[in-house]
Amino acid sequence: MRQTRGTAAPVTLKGFLIQYFFGFNKSCYWPVHFSSVVSGAQYIKTGTGTAPGLSHGCYIFAAKGSEVEIGDYTLIAPNVGIAGYNHDLYDYRKNSSFGKTVIGNYSWIGMNAMILPGVKLGDHTVVAAGAVVTKSFPEGYVVIGGNPASVIKKIDPQLCVSFTNENAYVGYLDSGEFTKYKKQLLHTE
Repeated sequence: MRQTRGTAAPVTLKGFLIQYFFGFNKSCYWPVHFSSVVSGAQYIKTGTGTAPGLSHGCYIFAAKGSEVEIGDYTLIAPNVGIAGYNHDLYDYRKNSSFGKTVIGNYSWIGMNAMILPGVKLGDHTVVAAGAVVTKSFPEGYVVIGGNPASVIKKIDPQLCVSFTNENAYVGYLDSGEFTKYKKQLLHTE
């Protein structure tokens, strides 16, 4: 646990105990705040140094055919929603799939933002606070915001820093262990 101290996805004993012994988001293989809700964790693939829902009040959900994939070293602020699917237009009891929802590496999702099903965001995408992302920005290297989200600013790829933590962890597992247990944890491949 000390290996993750000072990172964006720290593993703490307190968080681990709340999650696994008290049952909050118990199915997640990564640290999640007890006030966040994650549904369909087996269909959510997180990258190294990423912990969707670690900030409070997040709601993230996925299902078979409507997977969510979040890249390496991506920050997700409080009260963010990431949707893997939506209700069927003609029968709200059924889910409609829009394909995989993807957020790239080194991205940053601001507070109260909502990522809708099937959206694909490229690497180094910054989603402004309160944005509602209804369409894809697969090229990345942009700041997007508003409702519906649009490009506010392009980011110079030459200035972006791509880093790795000294100890690479995917959730509660170091990256080597994650590779070994990946098929047991995920139903996305």
